[in-house]
Amino acid sequence: MPHAVAESPYRWVIVAAGGLLGCVAIGAMFSLPVLLRPISEDTGWSTTGISTAMTIGFLALALGSIAWGSLSDRFGPRAVVLAGSTMLAGSVAVASRATSLVEFQLVFGLMVGFSTAAIFAPMMACVTGWFETQRGLAVSLVSAGMGMAPMTMAPLAAWLVSNYDWRTTMLILAGIAAAIMIPAALLVRRPPALAARGGAAAEAHPQADMSVRQAVRTPQFIILLLTNFFCCATHSGPIFHTVSYAISCGIPMIAAVSIYSVEGLAGMGGRVAFGFLGDRFGAKNVLVTGLLLQAFGVLAYFFVSGLTGFYTVAAIVGFIYAGVMPLYAVIARENFPLKMMGTVIGGTAMAGSLGMATGPVLGGLLYDSYATYSWLYVGSWGIGLGAFLIAMTFRPFPKTPGMAANAAATA
Repeated sequence: MPHAVAESPYRWVIVAAGGLLGCVAIGAMFSLPVLLRPISEDTGWSTTGISTAMTIGFLALALGSIAWGSLSDRFGPRAVVLAGSTMLAGSVAVASRATSLVEFQLVFGLMVGFSTAAIFAPMMACVTGWFETQRGLAVSLVSAGMGMAPMTMAPLAAWLVSNYDWRTTMLILAGIAAAIMIPAALLVRRPPALAARGGAAAEAHPQADMSVRQAVRTPQFIILLLTNFFCCATHSGPIFHTVSYAISCGIPMIAAVSIYSVEGLAGMGGRVAFGFLGDRFGAKNVLVTGLLLQAFGVLAYFFVSGLTGFYTVAAIVGFIYAGVMPLYAVIARENFPLKMMGTVIGGTAMAGSLGMATGPVLGGLLYDSYATYSWLYVGSWGIGLGAFLIAMTFRPFPKTPGMAANAAATA
């Protein structure tokens, strides 16, 4: 790719659009933790039942990630992101009208989860294609935009549900999603190397001739999937249940939601910091270190019960878990060709979403069974150590085309 094209100023518009789209999409999906108790109190549905909607959402997000990612490789990111944005707004609106738990689980879980998947993998793949330098920073900034959701959408949802019922709140959130995401999606463009005729074939990459079938069978791809699964399984329960946990400790709703916002604010700093560190010390090295720190960070929730303790742990956990997440896309771009980035990043996002699906329902089951969240954090710590150990086994592809071809052929 010519250097002048790679450094096009429009690449920063792509970063801004990706961050905005991600913020609203993630915020809409993660409004459910804030609305969990109001929905339960109004409808009589169980904590486990409502939490299951989130688990279904993560499963749909998982399946949708690789599907939307593959479609973005074929048709370009704009069409995919525009379709997902429209579907997301409509899904939240439909979910607000649900009259039974099963209906809510299916509509919110399947439709919101699947449409949210149209944003993450295609936008991450798009951004990595626009940047040859500062790639770690760029991906981290998009992720930081997504991390704005706890500081923007979560407090907005909390304020709305304090003044209206949960159904009206979700309907307003749907309108906000449509008004912001659809115009932002129109700003998205293909990376220059793929927009040009024959750009994908001309890419100078050691794995340029690798097929998707070969790529998904390599140890590098499989280890990325397993690491992302266990990484997300580590923090999914603590993220989803922290607000309810704080409320169960006697902390008022608005203050409890502010813990979520602190975590999000720290996560923004973590994303940028880990992006700089990844560019300087290598994405894999920074990822491994972050995974070890994350495991002990989530365990710290076991020892807190007051607001100050929650703020402290939330800041630490948010900084770490949010910081490591963009590194998967950077590692993918360093090891696989641009022509399949949507599929590869979609695959890792699928694994991460499956990991995220474990926390809400398991946390709900543990709380309903033992009336405490303590075992959730102990279990998350153990899963986090597993993620660290798996990441340690990752070995990048050789940098020369011949060695890389041999590695792919023997995988």
